[in-house]
Amino acid sequence: MGELPPLVSDLAYILIVAGAVTIVFKRLRQPLVLGYIVAGFLAGPHMPYTPSVNDHTGIGDWSQIGVIFMMFSLGLEFSVKKIARMGLKPIASALLIMACMVSVGSAVGLAFGWGSMDRMFLGGMLAMSSTTIIYKVFGDLGLSNRKFASSVLSVLVLEDILGILLMVILSTMAVSNGVSGNQLLGCILRLAFFLVLWFIVGVWLVPVFLRRARRYINAETLVVVCVGLCFLMVVIAAGVGYSAAFGAFMMGSILAETLEAERIDHAVTPLKDLFGAIFFVSVGMLVDPMVLLQYWLPILVISLAVVVGQMVFGSLSFLVTGNSLHDSIWGGFSLTQIGEFAFIIAALGQSLHVTSPFLYPVVVAVSILTTFITPYAIRLADPACRLVQRLLPADMTERMAERGRSMREAIPTLSGVGAAWNGYLRAILVQSGAYLTLCVAFILFSFATLLPLARHLLTHWPGNIACGLVTLLLVSPCVRPIVMRRSHSAFAQEILGTGRMHALCFRVVGLARFALGCAIIYYILNFLSPFWWVWHIMASVAITLAIMSSRWVKWLSIKLERTFMQNLRSREQNSATEYGRCLMGHDLHIARVEVPHNTRWGGRTLAQLSLGSSEHINVVAVIRGHLRINIPSANNCIYPGDIIEVAGDDTSIGHLQSRLSQEVYDPGGEDIPHNTLSLKRIKLGEESTLCGHTLAETNFRTRYSCMVIGREMENGELAIVEPQRPFEAGDILWVAGEDEYLRLLRTVMCNE
Repeated sequence: MGELPPLVSDLAYILIVAGAVTIVFKRLRQPLVLGYIVAGFLAGPHMPYTPSVNDHTGIGDWSQIGVIFMMFSLGLEFSVKKIARMGLKPIASALLIMACMVSVGSAVGLAFGWGSMDRMFLGGMLAMSSTTIIYKVFGDLGLSNRKFASSVLSVLVLEDILGILLMVILSTMAVSNGVSGNQLLGCILRLAFFLVLWFIVGVWLVPVFLRRARRYINAETLVVVCVGLCFLMVVIAAGVGYSAAFGAFMMGSILAETLEAERIDHAVTPLKDLFGAIFFVSVGMLVDPMVLLQYWLPILVISLAVVVGQMVFGSLSFLVTGNSLHDSIWGGFSLTQIGEFAFIIAALGQSLHVTSPFLYPVVVAVSILTTFITPYAIRLADPACRLVQRLLPADMTERMAERGRSMREAIPTLSGVGAAWNGYLRAILVQSGAYLTLCVAFILFSFATLLPLARHLLTHWPGNIACGLVTLLLVSPCVRPIVMRRSHSAFAQEILGTGRMHALCFRVVGLARFALGCAIIYYILNFLSPFWWVWHIMASVAITLAIMSSRWVKWLSIKLERTFMQNLRSREQNSATEYGRCLMGHDLHIARVEVPHNTRWGGRTLAQLSLGSSEHINVVAVIRGHLRINIPSANNCIYPGDIIEVAGDDTSIGHLQSRLSQEVYDPGGEDIPHNTLSLKRIKLGEESTLCGHTLAETNFRTRYSCMVIGREMENGELAIVEPQRPFEAGDILWVAGEDEYLRLLRTVMCNE
């Protein structure tokens, strides 16, 4: 046999070490993340008393796959659509937290007397918490269904997006000692373009593909297809300059809108757990005791700055954006670490040669230390909340609670024509932005791909004509909604019927929409045609009018939009309810809880479980594969593997999860029946009670707890027992059952 690759032996070693250490940590009731980090340190190159891995590059590649799978799973559970439903609150919280932590990092660097670039990059490193780490810790601590977790994960995803802009700002300042407004605006527009494009195209194509291929997709195929789509999006995101984790999250968000989302989540969970473990083990391998000793003071101070800064400023940021005091403190205490983005920014500073060499190992050590602290910091949130509530005056606590309720329950004060204008403008802005993004994408694709091919096949000007016709056909279903859609809606009719001034303003908006459509057509003509620009303007107006009057374009545009909206709302239509994941006006929220496969609840009805009276929660839906039972009755049964959606507060849902984890069959105990089935050959004696009776008359299964498989013929073949044929002495039956019942049956039936 050939020599075993080092990566295989390394994986065997780190997984064995990780398994042993995490069993110990599980026994000690400590988070598994900490066990993985300790295992990584034991298997790393800086631990002289234990063996070390050989292929550090290979382990690093596998850990990157772990980040991809965890962000993919996060997208499946917490999509872009859910973030959008939460409004501006997560955006405001993320901006406040990042601004405060940048200031904290700069202040710490100033206190140590570091240079301006070191201070600035340190602030950027501390600005973003680790989405991967917090997502894993929430799962380990059973906090994923808590109400504050939605706000925290929203902020983390937005921090990852804003981190891209922060890197542009840092790069620009490092090169030119200033920030170019044009460059920053271009980065924002580019990021928004790819976000909208990926989401629209993905939601339009992927659910259609899965729906049409459903009959051919089993569990194995589903894993292969979805993982392939995930890595395809990772490659695309990396190709345009964004992180692999961001691409994985986007594909998870797209697949989250399909009917297969639950199946996909179950299918990729083992992969996420395996590669996620490798990721955290690789983080533990970075622990270098010599670096800790050499830079112990900066590491300690920066770690304290991260923990205390997030506890204070993170909690305040959540609080001022309308969250309750309880959720704000839990949110702030959950963000007390830095992660993979800090490594990226530190590497960026090194590549630009603007930061000191010591900064990268210091930040790595801070990340590991704060990751180790995070589970304990989260556990401190509850006593900290009680302490704050005890120290604050009662009237202040009540005012804060009332303010939070008023912000959550606030409704628009616009009415009449103001509400009509608000609804109309919001609709056309969202719609025009989406269709304009598609037009830009079609034009870029045509000019970059189709135009060179057409010129090569048809020479220059004929190629331009062919490319222009194809491009116009592609953009026409998008130009028409920009110009005409919503012009006859209820909002539009109310505006037109209010007064002449409002009608005039409405016509001006319509003219601007028409001008935007003409501008798109003009750009295509001006790029491909050699004629005078005046002719291009006239032609663009004529083509836009033709698009507006075309029945085929209208039909195609409506069909494409309906397909997109159907895909976007497919899970909601399947559920037949429009509950939000969080009922923001109350302390209640809806959470999903999976029933374990070894549960004692199997086959019991909701009435027998009495969850309402015992746990103070209400079961609003039961999901069983593709079947969804909304508002189940008391007679509905619960089975292993079911996903139940429950409405309650954090305490009630926590009690439910605790009860679910306790009321299970112990795999190592004696409460699971281990009796196996056997197949026995039994010959009927003359005094057997079966003789003279048919199989139907004997009530065999109920009476003997066994099953007659067949009757042995004289030639040795096995025949199915005829229900109406009486048994005779000497008949040889093959019977299946448990050994105990088979022995009893042999004693009764045989006279051997």
